[in-house]
Amino acid sequence: MPSPAPATRVPQADRSRAMRARLLEATVELLVERGFAGTSTTLVSERAGVSRGAQLHHFPTKNDLVVAAVEHLTERRGAELAEAVGQLPGGRRRTRAVLRMLGDHFSSPVFAAALELWVAARTDDTLLAAVSPLEQRVGREAHRLTVAALGADESRPGVRELVQATLDLVRGLGLAQTITDDTARRRRILDAWADVLDRELAKEPAR
Repeated sequence: MPSPAPATRVPQADRSRAMRARLLEATVELLVERGFAGTSTTLVSERAGVSRGAQLHHFPTKNDLVVAAVEHLTERRGAELAEAVGQLPGGRRRTRAVLRMLGDHFSSPVFAAALELWVAARTDDTLLAAVSPLEQRVGREAHRLTVAALGADESRPGVRELVQATLDLVRGLGLAQTITDDTARRRRILDAWADVLDRELAKEPAR
């Protein structure tokens, strides 16, 4: 009778990365469910299925954990937005699809978690130092993807401002979504704004 095959050993580095990822995902989930004040390292380790000792080895303090979660969120938000842009349809209703995609992104659980960190960072210098540059990076990437998705020519006067106004609009609507389900109103507003964008972006540049 043949001997059983030896169990495949997962390298320590891979186990460590997987554990870290579980901790960061658990942190994001708790930020959405309980807010920053209600998120503790104990709850995170329980949610991730990781011992307190292992969690403290990776992230000795709550701020260490949250700062790493900020970086994790930045990567997730960028990846989710890029994936959504890649799935947009073409044709004359593309602008409406772009705005609905942005509206959905900025009302997602990932955005809600980011909002929790923004509010907490307002009175926490350490957290602010981590959040601010990463939010700037997210903002630049969201702007770039929106320009590409709309096919907007920012060399024309006023177009950059239109794109930025669009992003400010969807962020504001995303903030409203954290209070109550605002989906129907958000879609009406974004559909109306799509008509404005189509009209303004199609205008011939002034000579």
